[in-house]
Amino acid sequence: MDNSAEWVPPSCSLPTAERPLRVAEFDRLFSDSVVGFERTDVRTLRVTLDRDAEADARSLAERESGCCSFFDFGFDTSDSVLTMSVVVPESHADVLDALARRVGALAGANR
Repeated sequence: MDNSAEWVPPSCSLPTAERPLRVAEFDRLFSDSVVGFERTDVRTLRVTLDRDAEADARSLAERESGCCSFFDFGFDTSDSVLTMSVVVPESHADVLDALARRVGALAGANR
């Protein structure tokens, strides 16, 4: 069973027809660029990415914030990696749970 879109909340304003494309973009980012990740608390997921994924990660975060305004993305860079923090209100912790599961499944698939 493919649960790729389980982290897309019903409140998302992205047109339904475009959602699978957005999910595919995140899936590609997660499968190709994740170095590590951790759930630091109920509201926060930190995803460490290859530094060369910065432009794609920032673009996706900006577009996702536009349709799911409860997401708060932050970025921290070092010489070799990019850390993307995803923060949500506690009321959307279930969405972050599903996103963390997706990151884990995809990051491990190609490593």
